[in-house]
Amino acid sequence: MTKDTHYTGWGRALRAKGPVARPEKLRHLAELPPTPAFGMRRSYGDAPLNSGGAMVDMSGFDRFLAFDPETGCLTVEAGARIGDVATAFVPQGWIPAVMPGTGFATVGGCIAQDVHGKNHHHVGSFGAHVTEIVLLQNGVELTATPGTALFQATVGGLGQTGVILRATLRLKRCDGNLMLVTERRARNWEEHLAFLDASEASYTVGWIDATATGPAMGRGIVEEGEIGKGLVKERKRTAKVPLDAPHFALSSPVVRAFNQAYYHRVPAHGRTIARPMADFFFPLDKIHDWNRLYGRRGFHQFQCVVPLSSARALRAMMERISTSGLASPLAVLKRMGAGRAGYLSFPMEGYTLAIDFPNRSAARDLIRTLEIETAEAGGRLYFAKDALAEGARIRTMYPELNLWQEEVARADPTGAYQTDLVRRLNLRSA
Repeated sequence: MTKDTHYTGWGRALRAKGPVARPEKLRHLAELPPTPAFGMRRSYGDAPLNSGGAMVDMSGFDRFLAFDPETGCLTVEAGARIGDVATAFVPQGWIPAVMPGTGFATVGGCIAQDVHGKNHHHVGSFGAHVTEIVLLQNGVELTATPGTALFQATVGGLGQTGVILRATLRLKRCDGNLMLVTERRARNWEEHLAFLDASEASYTVGWIDATATGPAMGRGIVEEGEIGKGLVKERKRTAKVPLDAPHFALSSPVVRAFNQAYYHRVPAHGRTIARPMADFFFPLDKIHDWNRLYGRRGFHQFQCVVPLSSARALRAMMERISTSGLASPLAVLKRMGAGRAGYLSFPMEGYTLAIDFPNRSAARDLIRTLEIETAEAGGRLYFAKDALAEGARIRTMYPELNLWQEEVARADPTGAYQTDLVRRLNLRSA
């Protein structure tokens, strides 16, 4: 079934209109002309948009196809959601090796963006745990395996080598769905980085108060998580944002007050608590349509990673953000390892900073400045979050872009799989 549709990415700042096909069977999909695909559209910007052109909604292809309990290898269709994989297999003693910040992300989307999680410093990116990808490329099924150019162009490759049909994931063993989480206050930027650098926990993430200035600049809460033994009942209570919030809902005074309270929810001496797994990995999923809190104009997220040697430059960027009065409460700081699986994979060893901003002209100007500073620091931007960057700058951030272009040119010589992001950044041109 195909119909003309208005749709957005998760940030809702950029929009598209065009025919969207929702095939129910694989043979129906194969009958379509080459067309870019999306899943749950959890990328924030225009990665899942194709203004004026057709798209394929793959979210209905969500079956688990095969599982080997000896090796933990699971074959799933591309529309399967990562949270559903965890829910189904954690009771059997297995968990996805890498999980992004939302359980609604599809396996196909996780591959196309080579997502990372709170354990990247130990296990690398999502694609490092994929053993096989099956693509529909111009009506023909092809298999990509690790070590091949097609695999490296597909993982993190924004869907430009064809429609991802299914994949085999190598899950890792776990003892239950209970998380033991140690929370500590970081009083300032230096202490925040020191906690991240010293952490040996399996999962580590920092919430950062993007409104704190002066001696408190960079303060936040560092969470270190370990999977405990035993199964607990996941809480099913969810809230829903029923309508777009008014513009003042995330005004600077409101955000500062919220951040102040959130910071002080953790005792000064820290604490260790038990939490259901979903609350730790997917904290916002229990608030359905939380993106509506930013109002009908939507929001932008800025996410960069810079090398360890550029920590001072990242500090200057954080100072710029904290004095702007534009940031929202959603801000994350993490230490990343070197693991990446594709030519256009985002991770590098260093620090990644992610902050949401309501979609206002001043915020867009700030983000563009931060993008320039990221490039000067030797860092890169994350395609899953970007909506504003310019192509010339991206070329300096992704040195393997030419290898990706070569493989994409073979896979899609007519440019049928291009999306708004690919065109905006002119990624396919040499």
